[in-house]
Amino acid sequence: MGAGKRGFSGNGRSPEMGEPGGYRCVECNREAPELYRDYQRGVLRIAICKSCQKPVDKYIEYDPVIILINAILCKTQAYRHILFNTQINIHGKLCIFCLLCEAYLRWLQLQDSSQNTDPDDLIRYAKEWDFYRMFGIASLEQTAFLIGIFTALWLARLESLKTKSDFIFLLKALLLSSYGKLLLIPAVIWEHDYTPLCLKLIKVFVLTSNSQAIRVTLNLSQKLTLLAILSGLILENGTVYLFQRMGWNV
Repeated sequence: MGAGKRGFSGNGRSPEMGEPGGYRCVECNREAPELYRDYQRGVLRIAICKSCQKPVDKYIEYDPVIILINAILCKTQAYRHILFNTQINIHGKLCIFCLLCEAYLRWLQLQDSSQNTDPDDLIRYAKEWDFYRMFGIASLEQTAFLIGIFTALWLARLESLKTKSDFIFLLKALLLSSYGKLLLIPAVIWEHDYTPLCLKLIKVFVLTSNSQAIRVTLNLSQKLTLLAILSGLILENGTVYLFQRMGWNV
């Protein structure tokens, strides 16, 4: 099968995101030395997996929009393509932006509950400080969620999660799979009576994406993956309860 270079996103180097295992077949998850072979003169051939005899990564010919749709549908093949076979280095920026979205939503709800409309500089400063406080709280909750997941997986003594690079790779996968939090802003902008329901659905979608990222990254069973997510939620909710006992409005 020949194709022009325009449709391909792979290259001869092991992608940054997939350093622990290199390239992977999106169908059977076996390691692959290459995604395609370059025959020069603009002719490329997708590599065939020696294990399942299927294309190693069919998504390198797909449009990014199609890949995104498949990721939204939580297809395992799409997640393997994104996590193992592409070079993505936006984890930190995406995490910060998602936390800003969550902090803004909480800050907006806090302002809605306040009846003080005094334009005094001190009041404006207090409102600005509230936003920073919400950002800090959201960051601590996210950290607690991740610690809960890593603790559960560490206690499981997984063979695929022993080295520092394995933990870093999983952390990047979890941060990347939290992209659904970006939907918080549209949910607030187009506010209507169903906004609380939308926020709950966004939360479920983010957790589903996190679960899929864990399964794909570590090749785990659904039962163990759900246990890890549950551990993260327990620690996150425990952190929220602690803040509430301290009198903080979260």
